[in-house]
Formats: sequence, C-alpha cells, structure tokens
Amino acid sequence: MMRWAGLVVAAGEGRRFGGFKQLVEIAGRPMLAWSLDALAAITTFDLFAVVTAPEAFDDVECVARPILGERLLPLIAGGATRQESVRNGLNALAGRCEAVAIHDGARPCVQAAEIVAGMRETAPGQAALLAARVVDTLKKTEPGSTLVRATLPRENVWAAQTPQFATYGDLVAAHDRAARSGVRATDDIELLEAIEVRCTIVPSSAENLKVTQQSDRELAAAILSARMRRAECSR
Repeated sequence: MMRWAGLVVAAGEGRRFGGFKQLVEIAGRPMLAWSLDALAAITTFDLFAVVTAPEAFDDVECVARPILGERLLPLIAGGATRQESVRNGLNALAGRCEAVAIHDGARPCVQAAEIVAGMRETAPGQAALLAARVVDTLKKTEPGSTLVRATLPRENVWAAQTPQFATYGDLVAAHDRAARSGVRATDDIELLEAIEVRCTIVPSSAENLKVTQQSDRELAAAILSARMRRAECSR
C-alpha cells in the first residue's frame, strides 16, 4: 500500500469573499476545521501538510493541531498563486510519501467516503479527482460582455472539485514541467493531463462546494448543520 499524505491549501486571499476566509465560522466551527476533520478520519493518511498565509500561522495551528495531532507537519507558507502554494507543499513532503490528496481548505463539505474512493483510483500514471456533473445549460459570451455567443453542450461536462489525487512523483513531474514552461493552471489535474497522466473522475455531490462568496458560506452552513442533525437522530 502506498504511503499517503494530505495536502491542504488554505492560503488564498479570499478577494471575492472579502478577506481571508479559511477561519470564518461555519456551523459553529472554523471552515478549515471541517475539511481537516474529513481527512483526519482516514487512517491511511500518514501525515498532513497545510499551506497557509504566514500571518495566519498561529491561528491555523490552533485549528489544525488538535484535529491532526502528530500527523501535522510544520505549517508551510503559501505562494503568490494556488499553483505555487501546492508546489511549496509538495516540496515539504519530499521523501515522506508516495501519493498525495490535494484539497482546498475552502471546501468544508467534503466527505470521507468520497476521499477514500478517490484514493482507490490512484496509481503511478493514474490520477483522480472528485467532480460533479454539470446540470445547467452552458452559455458562452462575447469576451468582456454578457452577450451570448453560443450554447455549449453539457454532455460529458463535469465541474472539478477537490481533493485531487496522484502519486507524488507524477505531481512533482507535472509541476516541474509547468514551472519550466510558464504554464498557469487553476487545478492540479490540468497539469497532470499535460504530462499524459490518465485522470479519472470520481463522481461527487454538488454539496462539495467551494466557499467563494458569502452566499456559499450560508449554503455550506446549511449542509453541515443538516448533517449534524441527521447524525444526532441516528444515535
């Protein structure tokens, strides 16, 4: 069995949200705590790397350490972009693992069963990601305009989520190539595709949303509160 590490990216400025968002309260807890809880429940993870803003180190440590315990490495400073932050995290994991699950700290509603399903699909030369089918009709507009140019087919279209899963070697190769080529991507699967790693979707729920703006926070709180109520009723 491969040695697994969880890499949590929580370094974004949160410009659309209105500020650093990973520690805002959702359903009674810091948002980051929910993501870490789901990962921590999986004993297959030998260790965790959390990448965040240096000015948030103390606060993030107070949230992460009680959840992850000795499996948590010293916190890692984020870069100017998400891609650079992931690369910093991978550097910290060098020699410590054989496979990595990369998760956005701003996705608090991920569930452990979905993470395990993604891990099962991962092997050298094969990566995986959680994703949800696109159910809305897609419209393409004129550049810089809201004028509709075309309607796009939604068949076989998925909305990518995290975690995204790959072997450590494949991730480093993908990020190294991107750095040499000056390629910028918004997720790691795009970089893995570029080096011809086979990438498989693990169907996930739209509940695994990314908290980007205040309305997302409210929706995530509703989802997590409903789960807590169901858990209480099942006891």
